Amino acid sequence: MSNREIILDTETTGLDVREGHRIVEIGCLEIENFLPTKKTFHCYLNPERKVSEQAFRVHGYSDDFLSKQKKFSDIVDEFLKFINGKKLVIHNAKFDISHINNELTMVNRDKINFENVVDTLEIAKNKFPGAQISLDALCKRYKIDNSRRVKHTAIIDCELLSKVYVNLFDQKEPLLNFESTDKISRSNANKEVLYCKKIIKPTENEIERHKTFLKNNLKKNFF
Repeated sequence: MSNREIILDTETTGLDVREGHRIVEIGCLEIENFLPTKKTFHCYLNPERKVSEQAFRVHGYSDDFLSKQKKFSDIVDEFLKFINGKKLVIHNAKFDISHINNELTMVNRDKINFENVVDTLEIAKNKFPGAQISLDALCKRYKIDNSRRVKHTAIIDCELLSKVYVNLFDQKEPLLNFESTDKISRSNANKEVLYCKKIIKPTENEIERHKTFLKNNLKKNFF
């Protein structure tokens, strides 16, 4: 598996694939070490059926709009290439994976193995038992601005989930000041920032002093 991960979200015509519901939107956002790589995959899809009233209230995609979009079979190769070899990070993964695997089965492709999926809903459930763990609730808990989320849209939800994912693992979101990049020396300008924590390694002298400290204290306490 790659050390890159894919934040993924879908919108559908309804809740249950057993009732013939289909995907109408897929959004994917690639991250590495909790930071976006700027690579995304996004598409609207023609589900070849009507959107339920409940789903329309959630995402607002009309039958007329969706009828003009590509079918899943048209984008499946590009989609599988984008996610290939990477962990999928999904909020309520059972829902999205059931719909994606249904679409894959319909075009005679292998299903996604759930072992390659990180479900942030389950992580949040274990971390905050009894608390509200919807994406909106987690954004509120971590003070993430979700004002753009007037309707559920896959790509915006991916952006929000990427920030929630950082916080669920107790990492701080990096505060990158892109306006000051002109102040960075040319020798450092092309270096890629991969992680938001500063790692300080001990010097050789500090390591030797630590060994001496452990040796003396072990003698004192046990001999």
